[in-house]
Amino acid sequence: MTEGYFCTRSVWRQRGPRSQPDCQQEEQREEEGVSTNEDLMREHGVLKRLLLLHEEIIRRIQAKQDFPPQTVTDAATIIRKFIEDYHEKLEEDHLFPRFRKAGKLTELVDVLAQQHQAGRQVTERVLAAVPSLKTAEDRGKLSADLSAFVRMYALHEAREDTVLFPELPKVVSPHEYDALGEQFDKIEQQIFGGDGFDIYLDTVTVIEKHLGIYDLSQFTPR
Repeated sequence: MTEGYFCTRSVWRQRGPRSQPDCQQEEQREEEGVSTNEDLMREHGVLKRLLLLHEEIIRRIQAKQDFPPQTVTDAATIIRKFIEDYHEKLEEDHLFPRFRKAGKLTELVDVLAQQHQAGRQVTERVLAAVPSLKTAEDRGKLSADLSAFVRMYALHEAREDTVLFPELPKVVSPHEYDALGEQFDKIEQQIFGGDGFDIYLDTVTVIEKHLGIYDLSQFTPR
């Protein structure tokens, strides 16, 4: 480490000598104004928009309206790559063990972990079903899987945002809390070659426009 560098990011960090690259990374996060929890919660925002895409497909199936099957595949693929293989892995590898070690919210953590596994099974069924949607029964099964996924994850992410994440700074030290954010950034760069949030948010926007649900004003009650 280079003596004399003291990162200024937030009150969470315990001050101490840091390397120049570490300081630059901290300063970038400070400029973006994104804390560890905020980073996790904005990824939940992407998930919420994906759930709304699922809901639009469910609506069309129930109304016996056509829909582009590729939009279902695209949404499920983002869920697989960004939510299940990245976001949930962060939780499973870095958050859940810390709560278990601290003996806090362990029952909730166990249920959340079980739901991750259940969600992956549903996503697998959805991806497998889309290429063979030939009958009303096929579409009905797809609608049932999408509905189960939406219901579970709407509650799942809400519980994490309001119960689990707010407790994270209480089960780790200030230094460890901030270091988690830096570690998550590095993992994200390694997996996606950039900011996965921005990459997949852009893709979600394209799907919303394809389905005609991007214009927010159309959902304002009259």
